[in-house]
Amino acid sequence: MEGSKQVVISVALLIFIIIGGISGYMAIEGWNLTDASYMTLITLTTVGFGEIHPLSPSGRHFTMIIILLGTSFFIYVGGSVIQFMVDGNIRTLMGRHKLDKKITRLKDHHIICGYGRIGRVLYHQLMDTKELDIVVIEKSPELVPLLKADGALYISGDAAVEENLIRAGIKKATCLVAALATDTDNVFLVLTARELNPDIFIMARCCYKESGSKLITAGANMVESPYDMGAANMALKLLRPAVTNFLELSLQGRGKDIQMEEIVIHNDSELVNVMLKDSGIRQRFNLIIIAIKTSGGTMLFNPSFETVLKGGDTVIAVGKWANLNGLQTALQSPSGS
Repeated sequence: MEGSKQVVISVALLIFIIIGGISGYMAIEGWNLTDASYMTLITLTTVGFGEIHPLSPSGRHFTMIIILLGTSFFIYVGGSVIQFMVDGNIRTLMGRHKLDKKITRLKDHHIICGYGRIGRVLYHQLMDTKELDIVVIEKSPELVPLLKADGALYISGDAAVEENLIRAGIKKATCLVAALATDTDNVFLVLTARELNPDIFIMARCCYKESGSKLITAGANMVESPYDMGAANMALKLLRPAVTNFLELSLQGRGKDIQMEEIVIHNDSELVNVMLKDSGIRQRFNLIIIAIKTSGGTMLFNPSFETVLKGGDTVIAVGKWANLNGLQTALQSPSGS
C-alpha cells in the first residue's frame, strides 16, 4: 500500500514539473509548445544537448530551477525505490524472526509435514477442534501465502531435511504427521524423524497399501490412507447416515449441545480406584461414559457401573464442552486439585 502511494506521488510530481517547465518557457521566452517541451525534457534528463534558442537571463534562472527540481525528483524516486526494497526485506526478516521465536518456545506441539490438500484440511481440523500448537513444514514457495493467510507457524523448506525438523522443534514435539505427496518421501521423512526423536508419535499418510508396512518399519506408529478413509466414510454415510451425522457433530466440534472427548486418567486423580457408580460423574458432570480404554489397550464399551477407574486408562465421554472440561480436571489433576 505504501509503495503504491509513492508511485502515485512520483508520477504526479513528474507531470507537475514537466507542465511547469513547458509553461515557464512559453511564458518567459515566448517559445512554441514543441520548443518548450523539448527544452524542458532535455533539461530534466540532463542529456547535455545545447539550447535550441538563446536564453534570456530570466530563462537561464528558470532553467536552473528546472535542473534543481529534476535532480531532486530523481533523487526522491531513487531513494523511494531503495527504501521500498530495504523495508520489504527488513519486514520479511523481522516476520521470520518472530515466527522462529514462537516456534522455539513451543513444547509438546504437533508438526505437520506438507500443506497440500490433506495437510491443510488436517491443520484446520486440529485448530478448530482443539486449538493445538502446530508447526507446518512446507517446501513449496507457492503455498507460503496460504500459510500466512491461515495464520500458521511454518518452516519453508524440505521436511525430510534434519535442519528443518530441528527448527520445527521435533525434539520437543509430541506428534508428527507425514503428509507429503509421495510414499517414498514419507518413508524417508519418518526415518529421519524417528532418528531425531525416538519417542515422538508419528502418523504417516500412504497412497498405496504396499507402502504401509514400509512406513511402519521406518518408524511410523500409525499409517492412514486418505483414499481408503474417504471411501469408508462415504460408505458409512450411505449405510448409516444418522450415525455418521452424530459422529461428525460430536467429533468435529460442530454440535453446540454434544461433544465427544477422550481423557486419560492421572495416576493421582481423586477418582482412581473408584467404581463408576461411586464416581459421581453422571451426577456432577451430566456426561455419558461410552467406553473406557484400559492402559493395556482393551476397549470396554458401555462399561458397567461396577467398572473401576484406574490410572492410565482413557475415558471416552459424551456431553457439553464445559462438563467435559470439568471431568478432565477431575481425572487429570492430582487429588482433584
